[in-house]
Amino acid sequence: MKLNELTIAEAQKGLKEKKFTSLELVEACLAEIKRKNPTINAFITVCENEALTQAEEADRARRDTEDVIRKKPLLGVPIAVKDNFCTKGIKTTAGSNVLKNFIPVYDATVVDKLKKAGAIIIGKANMDAWAHGSSGENSDFGPTKNPFDESRVPGGSSSGSAAAVASHMALAATGTDTGGSIRLPASF
Repeated sequence: MKLNELTIAEAQKGLKEKKFTSLELVEACLAEIKRKNPTINAFITVCENEALTQAEEADRARRDTEDVIRKKPLLGVPIAVKDNFCTKGIKTTAGSNVLKNFIPVYDATVVDKLKKAGAIIIGKANMDAWAHGSSGENSDFGPTKNPFDESRVPGGSSSGSAAAVASHMALAATGTDTGGSIRLPASF
């Protein structure tokens, strides 16, 4: 069993049954990111130190009380966040050099809810700049590659989110969909 290939449900079950720790789960995803992201370019920002610290905190919380799992159902689960969602203290670019140094002072609602549920933000997923594009080729941080065939596009604008999950660099990822930005990558 490769930890980075688990579904969220499988990860939750394994964590609850103490088959592995959150730290081991995050380390498996980070190892896959180091191995695959230089080619696939699914992530603009990888939150390695923050994710490792949060995983250790999640493991301590699990030891302290079983009640924490009811309150935080995603406790210790690594998730990628599309780079158009603000993440407090973590660079948010929307795939554009215009925002290449923007670090929000607040979390988007979806990020806040993920954190309250105990999810670990493992990184910010690449995307067509400003979510304008349907191929994953239009990021100012380089195109995202299709993990199944690098000569093909992954679809967009949520290209990095889809590629991160499909290539097992994250167990799940957020996306947005105005004109097919989730549906295209899912079908590609």
